[in-house]
Amino acid sequence: MSRVIRLALIPGDGIGPEVVAEAEKVLDAVTAGSDVAFEKTRFSLGAARYLETGDTLTDGDLAAIAGHDAILLGAVGGV
Repeated sequence: MSRVIRLALIPGDGIGPEVVAEAEKVLDAVTAGSDVAFEKTRFSLGAARYLETGDTLTDGDLAAIAGHDAILLGAVGGV
């Protein structure tokens, strides 16, 4: 029986996208050949989104993220 983990990815700002990209590679390597798989959803949250839209974290974002088993957060707060 395989295990699917719903993972919310929030790369954020600054070095966050790089950190999340490398962490994804590690997770993929660790689970390769196992019965564990990640169902990944990427969320665009952080200062860049705020500057573009005026929104930081909406109720819709929270509801969507709450449907996941885990969150992988890079860095949020600077552009």
